[in-house]
Amino acid sequence: MSMTVAAPWAGVEGKVRPWHRDRLAVIYVRQSTPQQVLDHAESTRLQYGLTQRAVDLGWSPSRVLVIAEDLGHSASGLQDRPGFQRLVTEIGLDHVGLVLGSEMSRLARSGRDWYQLVELCALSGAVLADLDGVYDPAEYNDRMLLGLKGTISEAELHLIKQRMWNGRIGKARRGELAMPLPVGYLRLPDGEVVFDPDEQVQAVVRLVFDLFDELATVNAVLRFLVDHGIQMGIRVRAGPERGRLVWRRPSRIVIQNMLRHPAYAGVYVYGRSRTDPRRRRPGRPFTGRVRTPREDWLVYLPGVLPAYISTERHERNLARIEANRARSQSMGALRDGPALLAGLVFCGRCGTRMVVRYQRGEGKG
Repeated sequence: MSMTVAAPWAGVEGKVRPWHRDRLAVIYVRQSTPQQVLDHAESTRLQYGLTQRAVDLGWSPSRVLVIAEDLGHSASGLQDRPGFQRLVTEIGLDHVGLVLGSEMSRLARSGRDWYQLVELCALSGAVLADLDGVYDPAEYNDRMLLGLKGTISEAELHLIKQRMWNGRIGKARRGELAMPLPVGYLRLPDGEVVFDPDEQVQAVVRLVFDLFDELATVNAVLRFLVDHGIQMGIRVRAGPERGRLVWRRPSRIVIQNMLRHPAYAGVYVYGRSRTDPRRRRPGRPFTGRVRTPREDWLVYLPGVLPAYISTERHERNLARIEANRARSQSMGALRDGPALLAGLVFCGRCGTRMVVRYQRGEGKG
């Protein structure tokens, strides 16, 4: 007994009608990262080759639109995918008769985005297609199959993320995950972290800690460095000049980060910050980072890195920074008298709160 297997594109004529061909056939091209665009050129070439598939289905080449703005963008969300947003807009305007992708995961790995796309296609009458066949979302069987494809695609994304996370956290727990290094450190080609070989860079780092011990506030340390023309030696992290030493004017945020960073006490940590989706800004993938309480850090390994200061000294610095912050946020007690800013103004050099001393016979009359 012989069994006939249907070809992937058999029976499409009942789903693709003449009025579909009066609209656009949209080829959606995507790769998840810029590195994948370079490494998986054949996949990109295959997706562009779907143009001929649309022509074979009866579309004229002039009615085939290729949307490739999302090359190098993940399909996990809508915010950073201008190409997908353009596709949704074109479907909503009834400009699209066919949406073509090499597989459904090219279109969306988020259930919310996927079902939005399927619903829009059903309302506008557009059909979807991949290398396996053509699907009409207005038909029950096709819609169920599209739902399964979307669910599987989303589940695959979670599995991929979980594998990547397990590998990353495992490497971090061994102290081997390469994290961005603060000022004064350098990573060798074999991965070892050492003091920056430039002695002046090391001297400025040690000076910052000595000044904080003496002057007690970040503003006072910054003022001293600026007044004496002392610059920070920073290594370029990316681009053709990666690793080159440049000297820059110190800033308050750089000094504060130095005083807070546990690496200077020789401690390797992971999980000092996390991404808060509510604070992310559309089009800026690295925004939304918030500081994590110390008790929630995922990895804390003392003695892994070369240390500029002791752990005890680092703890004292953190306590002093916190005390300064609490003092600056306190408005002070309001009292009677003509002085309006007493308790509200701080010295820009040392951070001490301004107080008022009245001469005898003056003041509170």
